[in-house]
Amino acid sequence: MKVTLLGFMKKEFAQLLRDKRMRIILFIMPVIQLMLFGFALSNEVKNIRLAAVFPLSDRISHEVLSKAFGSGWFKPARTTSTRDPSEWIRADQADVVLVAPPEGITQALQRGNARIQLLIDAKNVVRAQQIEGYLTAILQTTALDFIPVAAAPQGGVVFETRVLYNPELITSYFMVPGVMSMILCVITVIMTSMAIAREREVGTFEMLIAAPISIREILLGKTVPYIALGMLDAPVIILFATAVFGVPLRGSLLLLLLLTFVFVCTTVAVGTLISTISKTQQQAMLGGFIFLLPAVLFSGLMFPIENMPIYMRVFGYCNPLYYYNSAVRNIMLKGGDPSAVLVNVLILAAFAAGLIWISAKRFRLTLG
Repeated sequence: MKVTLLGFMKKEFAQLLRDKRMRIILFIMPVIQLMLFGFALSNEVKNIRLAAVFPLSDRISHEVLSKAFGSGWFKPARTTSTRDPSEWIRADQADVVLVAPPEGITQALQRGNARIQLLIDAKNVVRAQQIEGYLTAILQTTALDFIPVAAAPQGGVVFETRVLYNPELITSYFMVPGVMSMILCVITVIMTSMAIAREREVGTFEMLIAAPISIREILLGKTVPYIALGMLDAPVIILFATAVFGVPLRGSLLLLLLLTFVFVCTTVAVGTLISTISKTQQQAMLGGFIFLLPAVLFSGLMFPIENMPIYMRVFGYCNPLYYYNSAVRNIMLKGGDPSAVLVNVLILAAFAAGLIWISAKRFRLTLG
């Protein structure tokens, strides 16, 4: 009995390790992922896009910006010429806007009191709280350096903080839209990645390519059903998010569905590419999870991409989930600024087109 068991185990090990792709998946990919996540993931908030509205003669405002940008936490926001600072937040051009009194912080403090307004984007609750803490600390220390009376009980700096788009700082408003993208990605990538691999494993792949249909028709037949499946799931997920978790849908439902359609096409293309590389369903499933783990972690769902070093941020910018998360939160929480959303839609469409082209090339190579 022991000889039989050992022989069976030897056969399983040999079958598992004789494939070069499987050896890479088992031994090399975990090391790569560990290195990526160890360097990239951080809870520290950095690269906060800061804009300010203040008189040019205001010395304290200039000093506050100088200290903020010099701290490494903040960077200048690239804003348009609109007169309404809240539009910079809505259009995703800034993370926080400092609005000084009309006469400036310096003169207001000399009179005894300065009311400063902070407009903070609260799509990410934890990030918003840390931004408020950073900026208020810089403002208070700078005011005391210039005018010691700012510490007196009868005068000082009074902050009027407006937390935009999630004033109650409800965590589900931030997390649920991101989880929506993760669910859609799991369904489409895993299911699609097993499509062609299943045909190879059960021995019907040869029959499929011998049938009187073109390569394009084979690929469409293998991808369109999963796109339809993803789009059938999308309204259910959106309804569940709004009805159960109370996440607001402030933007256009049609725009959200268009964004979701392009995203689903992209994830189905990812699954198809994995399927053309894999020879068995086991490889396809493992390949799908290897894509999903870094894709989720580099999507901004749990850790802001802006926190990562610039050389690691590239992985986030090459990740379809990052653009979907950014756009779906903009639509649901901010009302869907067209310029901000459409940029993400176009990037996702470019991803989908590129991945489909590579998958078609891989499929022809497989046939050859």
